[in-house]
Amino acid sequence: MPDKPTVILTDFINDDLGPEREVLDGVAEVVALDAHGEDELVGRVDDADALMVFHNLSLGRATIERLTRCKLIVRCGVGVDNIDHAFARSRGIDVANVPDYGTEDVADSAIGGLLALSRGINLYNSTLRDARQDCDWMYTLAASLQRLRGQTLGIVGLGRIGSATALRAKALGMDVAFYDPYKPDGYDKALGVRRVESLDDLLAQSFALSLHCPLTDETTQMIDAAAIECMPRGSFLINTSRGQVVDTSAVPAALASGRLAGAFIDVLPTEPPTDDDPLIVAWRDPSHVAHHRLIVNPHAAFYSEQGLLDMRVKGAQACHRAITGQRVRNVVN
Repeated sequence: MPDKPTVILTDFINDDLGPEREVLDGVAEVVALDAHGEDELVGRVDDADALMVFHNLSLGRATIERLTRCKLIVRCGVGVDNIDHAFARSRGIDVANVPDYGTEDVADSAIGGLLALSRGINLYNSTLRDARQDCDWMYTLAASLQRLRGQTLGIVGLGRIGSATALRAKALGMDVAFYDPYKPDGYDKALGVRRVESLDDLLAQSFALSLHCPLTDETTQMIDAAAIECMPRGSFLINTSRGQVVDTSAVPAALASGRLAGAFIDVLPTEPPTDDDPLIVAWRDPSHVAHHRLIVNPHAAFYSEQGLLDMRVKGAQACHRAITGQRVRNVVN
């Protein structure tokens, strides 16, 4: 048995672990495995006192039931859908997340995607690059753009990131409406936004739809072909939440029909996607409208150097509290 407690970073981080070691100095040894699948954890995490899990793998029952000393599994991020937190609770293990590390960064990315699409920035750049001298060097390449002021931004999920996005959209003069059946009354008044009672109602009025909800059974493929068809013609879709919230196979057809004028997809159901993913096929095809009107990012909306440091430090601080017997914040199970 180790002389000192051990905190293991299962994935994603593979540097000198300076931030984690500074927080846990004198409290625990820190080890990084840089695993890319749960099978790579076999025999390597059993004696850990705490695990820090990022997003390159899932942590299921098979691994959790082998943990003999673990007090905490901390998801260094917001979503906890890649951890079997219910089973962890049955084993007496807390699962916590870091809900605030990338609030500003994801909100900035969502608004950045909206601006790049609705102002034609991406379309102009993509079209001119591909066409070279074969098209007019004119604003008409992106006709007909609409001013953002007064347009409705629909937000699904008014949590920390949804609220931050709402405030940014309000600063642009947008009319912000949200759908979140689990949000208590009063937040609409505090933020100066409108509550909408049904998803269908929100879809019908959204010039742009921005998704900020967790992945649950209820939200899985919430935005499918039928939902997109409820949106106004020429609207925009922005997803910086979880890839499975959107049926991405429906997006190319919606772009081709003009139902969507553009889409910004930061998260995908499978990351990285396969080459035969319908969304990726259309995005890479110069003859498909998605080639110019779809922006795909590599699950990067959370990223800034400051946000990445917050994620690591706050995850390590949670481990510190668990190992030293203090109350752990942000326990989700």
